[in-house]
Amino acid sequence: MDKTPAPIFRKKQPPIPSSSAIPSSSPAFGTPVHPLKPFAVNAPKAAILPIILPPPTLRPLAFRTFTKKHSLTLTSSALQELAAFIGRHCGSGWREEGLAERVLEEVARSWKNSNGGVIVEGSSKELQSILKTLEGNMSGGRITGPGRGLPRGDSMLDLKDDDVLNTRLGLRPNVLTRENSNRSFGMSGLDVQEEPEDEENRSDPRAWLKVVNAYEQPRLCYNVDKKHFEKDTSAPSLLPPASHKTTVFRNRYNVIHQRLLRNESFQTSAVSSSRKRNLQRSLSNQQSLKLTPIANLLGRHGSNHMLLGLLVLLPTGDLAISDLTGTIALDLAQAVSIPEDSAWFCPGMIVLVDGVYEEEEESVGKGLSGSSGVGGTLGGRFQGFFIGQPPCEKRKATLGISSPDGGHEQVIGGGFGWIDFLGVGSERAVGNKMRKLERRLLPRRTLEDNAPSRCRIVILGELNLDQPRALQALRKILSIYASEPEGSSPLSFILTGNFTQYAVMARGGSGGSIEYKEYFDALASALSDFPTLLQSSTFVFVPGDNDGWVSSFTAGASVPLPRKPVPDMFTSRIRRAFATANAEAGGQSDGTAIWTSNPSRLSLFGPNHELVVFRDDVSARLRRTSVHLKPKNSRPEASDEPSTQQSDRLEEPSATDAMDVDTAAPIDTDPSSPSIPYDIHTAQKLVKTILDQGYLAPFRQPIRPVHWDYASALHLYPLPTAMVLVDTTAPTFCVTYEGCHVMNPGSVLVPGRKGVGRWIEYEIGGADLKAVDEEGI
Repeated sequence: MDKTPAPIFRKKQPPIPSSSAIPSSSPAFGTPVHPLKPFAVNAPKAAILPIILPPPTLRPLAFRTFTKKHSLTLTSSALQELAAFIGRHCGSGWREEGLAERVLEEVARSWKNSNGGVIVEGSSKELQSILKTLEGNMSGGRITGPGRGLPRGDSMLDLKDDDVLNTRLGLRPNVLTRENSNRSFGMSGLDVQEEPEDEENRSDPRAWLKVVNAYEQPRLCYNVDKKHFEKDTSAPSLLPPASHKTTVFRNRYNVIHQRLLRNESFQTSAVSSSRKRNLQRSLSNQQSLKLTPIANLLGRHGSNHMLLGLLVLLPTGDLAISDLTGTIALDLAQAVSIPEDSAWFCPGMIVLVDGVYEEEEESVGKGLSGSSGVGGTLGGRFQGFFIGQPPCEKRKATLGISSPDGGHEQVIGGGFGWIDFLGVGSERAVGNKMRKLERRLLPRRTLEDNAPSRCRIVILGELNLDQPRALQALRKILSIYASEPEGSSPLSFILTGNFTQYAVMARGGSGGSIEYKEYFDALASALSDFPTLLQSSTFVFVPGDNDGWVSSFTAGASVPLPRKPVPDMFTSRIRRAFATANAEAGGQSDGTAIWTSNPSRLSLFGPNHELVVFRDDVSARLRRTSVHLKPKNSRPEASDEPSTQQSDRLEEPSATDAMDVDTAAPIDTDPSSPSIPYDIHTAQKLVKTILDQGYLAPFRQPIRPVHWDYASALHLYPLPTAMVLVDTTAPTFCVTYEGCHVMNPGSVLVPGRKGVGRWIEYEIGGADLKAVDEEGI
């Protein structure tokens, strides 16, 4: 029998209060029986009726968002992917409600964050990942909730649960955080803000000085299809597979090839080609140059061509030139350099050769030089008449800026302004802001102002610590700067190796690892005598071939580049000296000692100033391995007409502006050419060779080994604003070539002159390059 009472006899429950009722904090009121219902933070997704959106219909909106606003190029495949995504998730309201514009804005910002490059490809993994992440945060055609890995935007604010509850109650959220959309361009790494939080800490220019280690520098590779530099995301290794050696050559060749195609001498004019028949004589000296791939020489016996390739040595010992399509034997018996005696030519360099192809039945060195045909060694030989270095490109042209002030309003077409070559920010992203900051912190000096400037870098050459006179010279040099007024100390001191004359770690000379550490302990004692400099300057130490650890098995021979810094176990006392000096200042100073790689780079104010520091005896290695060419004056005067035309053709791209030489440096005169001092000519020849190659080690691998996965750190593209090439086998010089200041301080101790120390002082603010200073010890 059912004993359940009738509904009218049941005990009534008290009514449930409304969920919007807010409990009072007064003790007169009790806590509600039923707790408040939590707010529904995640609202149900509204239904969207998908549509098929044709890509041409979306093209105007996508062009306005990607190209005009974010300077990105959208391919047809990427436009098709975006049209399908917007049609599926935004429906028919993609245009009227502005849903598509918000989605395109978020995708463009996310693409910049992922450093995807200028060209947006539809098949790229980055775009697929962005769309997949965005799909999980779409509701009713709108972007809701925090986006994982998405850039900043009003719709993508990172709100916590408490902030959502406060927003529903009509209160302002406590914290609104958002990511920086310019992280891929280095903005977050430089801490660039419109209003700095701590203006006093940023008033010192040294706060914007950054030392870039070669092993920390971004590894970039040129993509020929996209005509753009891409970041290599694979893990680097000191023992990579053999295929990476080919990648090093391919990247070097592609960078120089695209640099040549940007040169005016290699650009075809449509006007001159259309009027070529009528004005052939007047335009004979203005013909554009054309490069011929080696594989295209087959079947073209006796024709004139210009080749761009790598000088190599065949197993038979003969010279050959090689590019990405093949190799051919090279005869330089009758070749002359253009301009005459202006650069070195060694195996391992990429050069321009102009001459005639002579076809033969059998290839030179058959059986040793490879297979015939495309991709191997071609039959016959290439008779070179003129050889020259590929002309380098100024830094402004590479980055796409037309004036020193830069800025978006002065940006010229082309260039790689959006590429962050050093990890400190790109020219287009932070260049203009860094220039404004530089003008505020480093004002221009007048001619009447003789006070020492803060914006100086003191460069000391090779410092052999096993020579007692070297520490005396160092003390004398540091005492000069320590006596200057307070606040005018140089920004940085650069000390380079070899820190010992011989490879002590390999038992060269006398001593071993214990003596090697004692040398640095003596250096720490010398630096401790100048605490004001340790507190206000950054000391950078660049090792040489005789420094540890790598010299322990090379015994002073050429070590693979880039080489790592001196181990910490030998430099601990020097770091302790800096810590002691900073402690004496009460924690108000932050002087540092940085032991970096060889080569290394110094960046000041982001991409505005780049200083390359490289320690190597390049001049001696060039003289040992160079190719002997025929002197131009010994060429017979009666030459045929085609050879004369080829000379004019090659001379045009190889001609460069005259180098500015610091005449205050000591020079020697060559008796054979009294009009040009011998030391100046040697310096110009060395500088032109290195900068035209755009590579710090343009030699064969057995002559100068290179770590294949870190070879991008040896590239000089774009040209740095200044370069310190410490070469004790070359005369000291200060030369400016194509806007790049190249300096060689040599050794601190001048050979054959007792009581004399030598160094270079480079002033940044006024772009002044001072002479090699010498002071009695």
